[in-house]
Amino acid sequence: MAKAIREVYGTVLAELGEKNSDIVVLDADLSGSTKSAIFGKAHPERFFNMGIAEANMVATASGLATTGKIPFVNTFTAFLSTLGLLAIRAQICYGNLNVKLGGAYCGTSAAFDGSSHHATEDIAIMRSLPNMTVLAPSDAESTRWVTQFAVEHQGPVYLRLSRDVYPDLYAPGTKFECGRGAIVREGSDVTVIACGLLVHKAIEAAEILAERGISVRVVDMYSIKPIDSELILKCAQETGAIVCAEEHNIYGGLGGAVSEVLAWGGASAVTEFVGIQDTFTESGPYSQLLKKYGLDAQGVIAGIEKVLARKK
Repeated sequence: MAKAIREVYGTVLAELGEKNSDIVVLDADLSGSTKSAIFGKAHPERFFNMGIAEANMVATASGLATTGKIPFVNTFTAFLSTLGLLAIRAQICYGNLNVKLGGAYCGTSAAFDGSSHHATEDIAIMRSLPNMTVLAPSDAESTRWVTQFAVEHQGPVYLRLSRDVYPDLYAPGTKFECGRGAIVREGSDVTVIACGLLVHKAIEAAEILAERGISVRVVDMYSIKPIDSELILKCAQETGAIVCAEEHNIYGGLGGAVSEVLAWGGASAVTEFVGIQDTFTESGPYSQLLKKYGLDAQGVIAGIEKVLARKK
């Protein structure tokens, strides 16, 4: 049965804490929501509730990293990528410190909390920071892998985590690799490169369009930085059309990263963007927000239809 991304993250973090005593976890008074409380219950001596003081929490994690600890910093993505940004940039990334950032409730998954809690700029922010690795899991198995990878990797890592339940996509034991993406559905007419929840919406869209004779390839770009340039250029050459789909502003996120690869690689594929159209989002039921901002399967279909019309 599919599990909430945050539940998987908290559980795996606690499991890894059993094996590695250097792992410490910090939270900004939101551990019940981020699920870092699962680690806190299992390892209370290595869990620190820093209160609503995000910048201080990140700075404290930086200090812990200099002593050989592996700090995991947790709070809502909207706060981590803004209130915590100065310390992330000036201490963690500038010092290339071994700190891991767990950004919970990415995109609009905070739903009823509104735009103050929605994180729609974080990919652009985090991937622009030198030394930062940016990973966005799309199901339970990939969430398990990104958490394990973060422990093993030396250097800053940002994990883009949702509060929601994502359907199972990968079988247990699937091999992932930083700097790679995965073709999760083959197709020949157009490629949708997506991350997080939009991978599933892209698959839904592909299944609907298959009934109309349109063959859609779907790529899960779980590693956003470094990104799989080889796979992007291969898809551009083979399908001639790329749709980038993400629960993020259309500027600076996954779409921006893919476009950079296409430009530097000299690819001639027509490109379209499915994402939040440079606006602040509203509060409401999550499914209705996805529909309103074109982040559901129909939104992906609309993007595919636009790029195919231009391809002709």
